[in-house]
Amino acid sequence: MKHALITHIDCLAHTGTGGYQEVPDRLRVVLQALENMDFLRLDAPYAAREDLLRVHTNAHIDRMLQAVEPGKTIALDYDTALGNHTADAALRAAGAVCAAVDGVMNPKAEARFKQAFCAVRPPGHHAEPEKAMGFCYFSSIAIAALRAVQVYGVERVAVVDFDVHHGNGTQAALANVSGTYFASIHQHPHYPNTGTKVDTPNIRNIPMPAGTSAKDWKRAFTDKIITDLHAFKPELILVSAGFDAHQDDPLGEFNLTEKEYAWLGGELSKLATQYCGGRMISVLEGGYNLKALAKSVHAYIAAL
Repeated sequence: MKHALITHIDCLAHTGTGGYQEVPDRLRVVLQALENMDFLRLDAPYAAREDLLRVHTNAHIDRMLQAVEPGKTIALDYDTALGNHTADAALRAAGAVCAAVDGVMNPKAEARFKQAFCAVRPPGHHAEPEKAMGFCYFSSIAIAALRAVQVYGVERVAVVDFDVHHGNGTQAALANVSGTYFASIHQHPHYPNTGTKVDTPNIRNIPMPAGTSAKDWKRAFTDKIITDLHAFKPELILVSAGFDAHQDDPLGEFNLTEKEYAWLGGELSKLATQYCGGRMISVLEGGYNLKALAKSVHAYIAAL
């Protein structure tokens, strides 16, 4: 099988944030958009603590997994909170990417595939080693990268983040980690107000102003990220697939459409074929206009 869709109903039950945009319908519309596509459909397992520890501290993990009474929340910041379903959903989201790594890297895995899309919530790319923020609890994509390096001996793992917000948590986890490359193309200034200064050679940040056109965005992605990937020659590509750079998204001010997301899917898939034997894993991050999100995810995956 070439493609796998990894998800779990626990992600729909997640009610942990106070933000009005991170809602269960985000995942519902994605799954509806993909229901007629040909996937190997897998249930996301819970992430093992040893995988969480590749990025996060024991104290952070314990804090995220603490029991919360039904109907109650524990505020972590102004838009991120713990509810009684948060731990299940966050563990499934991180577990999905671990299962995806196994599926593309382990020749003895029960389920084998070349590419995977992890349809999960909550997202993960803002979660830092000791801090939950921006609807994110565990840094799923960074956990996947380090699992690939530490378990399967992958020597060159590329992580590409095209969410409209900078992947600060991924950068914090992967900065100076040998064998990894991280690129984030994002709006700046914008939440979380990071993603400009770079002190490490394996990080590429591309901050762009509000109102950036689709043409200028594609040019920057091509000239910088695609050029970098040809030089890096990754053995595995991981994608933080956030769709909030869409022109209709309420949390971003870029001007991408489904056409650009189809282009992204095609370009990244070609790179995976050229350098990685086709191995690529995409993980759902942002995207808060439900109609635009559904159409964008469908266009991106169809292009794979």
